[in-house]
Amino acid sequence: MKPLAVTGLGVVSPLGIGWSAFVEGLEDPSRDVFSSESSLFDLAPYEGARVGEVRGFDAAKIIGDKGLRNNDRLTKLYLVAARLGLEHAGLKAKGAWTAYGPDDVGVVAANAFGSLEAIHELNTVARLEDPRYINPARFPNTVINSSLGYVSIWEDLRALNATVVSGPAGSVESVGCADMYLASGRAKAALVGGGEALSESLVLALHRVGMLAVRPAEGAMLAVLEPEPAARARGATVYATVTGYGTAFEGPDDDDRLFAPSQKALERAMRAALDDASLAPSDVDVVASGLAGYAPLDGPEAAALAAVFGGAARIDSPTARLGETFGASGAMALAWCVAQMRAAGAATAIVPSLGFYGNASAMIVRRAEQ
Repeated sequence: MKPLAVTGLGVVSPLGIGWSAFVEGLEDPSRDVFSSESSLFDLAPYEGARVGEVRGFDAAKIIGDKGLRNNDRLTKLYLVAARLGLEHAGLKAKGAWTAYGPDDVGVVAANAFGSLEAIHELNTVARLEDPRYINPARFPNTVINSSLGYVSIWEDLRALNATVVSGPAGSVESVGCADMYLASGRAKAALVGGGEALSESLVLALHRVGMLAVRPAEGAMLAVLEPEPAARARGATVYATVTGYGTAFEGPDDDDRLFAPSQKALERAMRAALDDASLAPSDVDVVASGLAGYAPLDGPEAAALAAVFGGAARIDSPTARLGETFGASGAMALAWCVAQMRAAGAATAIVPSLGFYGNASAMIVRRAEQ
């Protein structure tokens, strides 16, 4: 891939809302985003559960309250991240275009589960009352790509709109997808990343399959990516560049397995990303891993990292700090890399992203040369 400039970061995370809040939160080692209580639902039935919620989230404070009534939480997280990202990149100010235009900008982003909140709500009405009482204005929220549809409508993004669904690897795969569109001229810039919303349905599902130890969290991160020469030409601030991407799949031996993360796939994806960026493992300063204390995921990932890097790179974990945001995890790791490059001076990072069923992806992030 040709280098893609990161020119804006729209972050909504348990650390706070906006790029400054995200950076300040990372710089405070005492900040613990996890809690055994949630303002969204009762966590008491789920013993030991700790979640990372975006506390006090109110989309209306950022984008106004007109038209938000029937939007679900996932859509609101995306809408705020999109507005913040476009403004941080200098493409918009107070909702108006200041660079490029509607036909030049699109969105490519991921989520793993869609709006479980909306699906549960409508299913409950249908079961306990009658399908005739379902609110038709809420029904579109049950479609997995509807949230990004609202982003395009709200921000007037006409170039393209794509939703990637690939579990925790989705937002890294969104970068590969966006690279294809940008290289072919479908857009001059794209909002790229992922989002996920907390809901009781998600916590219940994780509880039933014994995965609450992943510490589920929510948030959205949409970065503005554009070809580096074009970004420089318009005078944009370049916060980092994405210079390599790789993806791989290794199917499980047993088709009946519900959960089958693949060490081999992650190794292949990371080596492909390094090759794409013309780097050796020794050139990487830091790995923005997904290691977070959940053995069934940590085991394959740690083995893959050892096989590719040995002890050559520092291994850190945005997921351990921010929680498992599933479809947003790679996007959050990208934001984490940019913050680390600013604070700690790391020049090159890799974001490995291990899926739940044999899929894996990785991307290379490099400090911007000003």
